[in-house]
Amino acid sequence: MPPLTGHATRTVLAVPLLVALWWTVAMTGAAGATEHPAAPAWTAQPAANGAGKDGGRPSFYLEGLPGSVLEDRLSVTNPGPEPVTVRLRGADAYNTANGGFAVRGANGSTGTGAWLRTATDKVTVPGRTRADVPVSVTVPQDALPGDHPGAIVAESGGRSVGVRVQLRVGGPTLAALTVEDVTVSGRTIHYTLVNRGNAVLAPRLAVSADGVFGSLLRRGARALPVELLPGQRVRLTEPWRDTPAFDSATVRLRVTAAGGAHDEATASALFVPWVGLSVGAALLLAAAAAGAYGYRRRRGARRSGRDGGAVPSLDDQQHSDERHLVKAGAES
Repeated sequence: MPPLTGHATRTVLAVPLLVALWWTVAMTGAAGATEHPAAPAWTAQPAANGAGKDGGRPSFYLEGLPGSVLEDRLSVTNPGPEPVTVRLRGADAYNTANGGFAVRGANGSTGTGAWLRTATDKVTVPGRTRADVPVSVTVPQDALPGDHPGAIVAESGGRSVGVRVQLRVGGPTLAALTVEDVTVSGRTIHYTLVNRGNAVLAPRLAVSADGVFGSLLRRGARALPVELLPGQRVRLTEPWRDTPAFDSATVRLRVTAAGGAHDEATASALFVPWVGLSVGAALLLAAAAAGAYGYRRRRGARRSGRDGGAVPSLDDQQHSDERHLVKAGAES
């Protein structure tokens, strides 16, 4: 067989490479053909035509006297191609420690979550379909007036959605707010807000601080990113980045909310450059120690100087006196 030329050799070598490339592209296309884009997630929200409200409602708002039954509808929409089964339950709402909005577990509700019922606790929604589920809230005869926040919790496939229910029971409402436990730590002001009324509050905060040498901080009232529910307390912080290096300050917090709620509280803060003071104290101690050491050395030197001349003893003094008397007798 005649030897291959250079051009023939390159052609022979290129064929396997082209085959491998074609196989890679074909397998990649086949793998991509079997993958489907993720279907849009199901949603739950108040029905578009619920209880005298138009569509686009972010939450339920229900109001009635004790003993009344309030009704609305929840829409569960499945935009995907496959059926979805969604479980439904009512839950009370509460504030987390830092002011967030959360709902109780399946067995932890005693208010709105316990008064709320859905027509079914499980609904299966076919693909590209919406299901409207009737919702009712039976207000107990002994329910206290004011706001009773809650939610309808919808769960499916490890995903949970909370649809807020703002329930107000008829009767007198009281907006009462306190600010407590104000402390200053480093460059942060810590404080606690407590809703002592029966209405949901959107608090506003103003901060000021005065030191020995004048004003240190002035911040006008501004809305806090917190919706404070009745009976709840939250622990919040306020940054103070430009704290003084050396001063004694009085920090004052004033909170307000709609309905006439207001309160204020103060705290004292001492700002001391502890590192500088520690270094200064160490230097003073070192200087005092050096001074004491030098004083002892000088005192010892003076004692040595006085002791350099011999101090005559009593016997030597007597012999000297005797010699003096003998010499005086001889002269006479």
